[in-house]
Amino acid sequence: MAPYESDDSVTAADAEELRSARRRKAARYVVPATVVGIAAATIGLVPALADSGDPDLPKISAQELIEKIAASDVQQLSGTVKITTDLGLPDLGGLESSLGSAAGPSGSGDSSADPTTKLTELASGTHTLRVAADGENRQKVSLLENAAEYSLIHNGKDVWGYDSKSNSVFHTAASESDGKQKEELPATPKDLAQDALKAADKTTSVTVEGTAQVAGRDAYRLVIKPKDEGSTVGQITVAVDSRTGLPLKFTLTPASGGSAVVDAGFTQVSFAKPAASAFDFTPPKGAKVEEGDAPKAPGHAEHPGKGPSKDLGKGAGEEFGKNGPEGLNVIGDGWDSIATFDTGGQGVPSGSEVGGDMGGFLDSLGDKVSGDFGKGTVFKTRLINALVTDDGKVYVGAVTKDALVKAADAAK
Repeated sequence: MAPYESDDSVTAADAEELRSARRRKAARYVVPATVVGIAAATIGLVPALADSGDPDLPKISAQELIEKIAASDVQQLSGTVKITTDLGLPDLGGLESSLGSAAGPSGSGDSSADPTTKLTELASGTHTLRVAADGENRQKVSLLENAAEYSLIHNGKDVWGYDSKSNSVFHTAASESDGKQKEELPATPKDLAQDALKAADKTTSVTVEGTAQVAGRDAYRLVIKPKDEGSTVGQITVAVDSRTGLPLKFTLTPASGGSAVVDAGFTQVSFAKPAASAFDFTPPKGAKVEEGDAPKAPGHAEHPGKGPSKDLGKGAGEEFGKNGPEGLNVIGDGWDSIATFDTGGQGVPSGSEVGGDMGGFLDSLGDKVSGDFGKGTVFKTRLINALVTDDGKVYVGAVTKDALVKAADAAK
């Protein structure tokens, strides 16, 4: 991989070291990937906080800070976190639950405790969570709601989901290959930061820009900026704990400006060992328990919630091609990468043709466009945009509408 720009000439070897370190260490705080795919796809289980001061820390280069992240091996923590996601989607009025249910793994059922549907709530708005981790075999994430709580617990060979509002329980067995699966899904500030750094090449600038205080801890600010003008990503800022090297906060700002698309970080954190009882769970009396399908090994069918790529830029679409639609190709490289495939069908009907809430939802997202390729509809968010042509071809990426139309014209 080509070197990328930094304040201290960070090299491709450094980025490769980060990759290797990540392969050596399974993400310590994530419940098994099969059960939390939707949560990961909506950018995660760990979230946001306003900075509260600029601590005076020793100077550090981008290269040194990347090495510090790679060397971080925090295995035990607990804390309170927030997640704020603003993709610019309209109010779905509950439609997101239906979409999440439809996207869930076969056999997952309709239990309100099934995380493949429950955690789609993280796709928009601001949410408060409590997290705890003790190594790779014990994690707990609780989503706090009004007069209710949803908890997802991984304890050894068991994974439990519990919705206190409906007194429903979801249970499945953890896969022996969880470590590998957890590595592939960005679900904590650390995972998000490492994936962003893997995207760094000659199309990326990586620098250290000051310090911040997050959850009462001193941190360095690592800033990652795409050089490509066609990308919808403006910059990514990662607050890295100065002592442990653990990313404490992840903020993705769109090129269009305005509020962050994703603001993810701790509001309170402790690195003390959580009590073993924190991961205990017994279904309450009278609770309805649904048994889920056993997780599948990597490379075996689909990975719910796995997006077009593990990376945010470099090689976008490569991993999606392994698990996504057949015939998927990737146009370009770096942050301007566009994944394309042919549905073999027709384009998207208009909202008036569909009618009802779904019709209004389609119209709120889509812009009719035309070019040498013909006609189609661009479905837009503040980060990911997708062009669906009237003859069924799809172009998707973290790029502008004009970039999608240009790619479709070139492929004609």
